[in-house]
Amino acid sequence: MTSEAKVSPVRLAAETWESLFRAQVAVMRKLQAAPAFRKLALNEYDVIFTLSRCPSGWLRLNELNDNVLLSQSSLSRLVERLEKRGLVARMPAPDDGRGVLLKLTPEGAALQKEIGREHVRDISGLLGPALTAAEQKELKRLTDKLRNSLGPRPAQQRQLDP
Repeated sequence: MTSEAKVSPVRLAAETWESLFRAQVAVMRKLQAAPAFRKLALNEYDVIFTLSRCPSGWLRLNELNDNVLLSQSSLSRLVERLEKRGLVARMPAPDDGRGVLLKLTPEGAALQKEIGREHVRDISGLLGPALTAAEQKELKRLTDKLRNSLGPRPAQQRQLDP
């Protein structure tokens, strides 16, 4: 980039997006390779983490889909694997014959806490040396602002967000 004044708004937006995306991919690759994910893949952890934040304990499969980064078909297969491992329980939705409700089993909740503690330390180990506390707060503020500008999120996701 030459100077800030000469960069068009479109180019600046594209460069900003590319930087944000590449930083996210680099961080995710490091986190996926971390020891925290020896027992469970990152995408499986994403499911049990999301279920752990559900206030009622139960979450519809389609609501879970709104909160994780997987396609519906991949999510259904992943949930089946987690159920076979005894980490997730499922039951038919009482008010909808086609709906499925999911919740963590006690084993799933224990594994989420175990991995979560290590995962948070790994995140701190990546962000701490790279960004000051003030920079981390500013990055969070900016990413929240960007996400909020995109319009309302599904109701369940708003409930799960801190």
